[in-house]
Amino acid sequence: MPDDSPDEPVSVLDTSSEIESVRPRRRKSRRRAFIEWLVILVVAVSVSMLVRTYVVQQFSIPSGSMIPTLNIGDRILVDKLGVELGTINRGDIVVFRHPPKALTTCAPPVEPIFIKRVIGLPGDVITSKGSTIYVNGKVLKQTWQTTSPFGPAIGHVVVPANHYFMLGDNRGESCDSRYWGTVPRSDIIGKAFLRIWPFNRIGFL
Repeated sequence: MPDDSPDEPVSVLDTSSEIESVRPRRRKSRRRAFIEWLVILVVAVSVSMLVRTYVVQQFSIPSGSMIPTLNIGDRILVDKLGVELGTINRGDIVVFRHPPKALTTCAPPVEPIFIKRVIGLPGDVITSKGSTIYVNGKVLKQTWQTTSPFGPAIGHVVVPANHYFMLGDNRGESCDSRYWGTVPRSDIIGKAFLRIWPFNRIGFL
């Protein structure tokens, strides 16, 4: 016999309130992720700037004055702490701000940054005869390769306190301390220690 009782109402699950509550949580989650990535980016950039300013910096070789050790376009890493906290030794390859006299004694264009090899230390007496360099009356012992001819003679130079006498390894084509004098320590940016480009010449200097 047919059931004449009225149909019972069917309950419908109302999910609208749950959806509305989930959306704010998703927004907060996305906002939090964005803030976290932003903080990471800021920290990474800050660390990179600190490292570049105080520890290590990359430079590109602009001229052929250091051939055969460094060629035009080579990329090197320069240790800044080695100058700030350590010592500068004879034979070190250093990067420094160009001396003011270079603007009138070197062929243009004059790069703002020079890279040369330290030959004379504070207090040294530097002279040359032919292709031979004398430091304090003794022949300079070179463990690095250079090109010939030597170019202009050094003459007789007494290196002042806190100054350094620089030469390029490509002696005949280098505008260096023979032309514009010695370099104050305060102008030295750092020591070149690693060639990172080209890949087939990667190695310590």
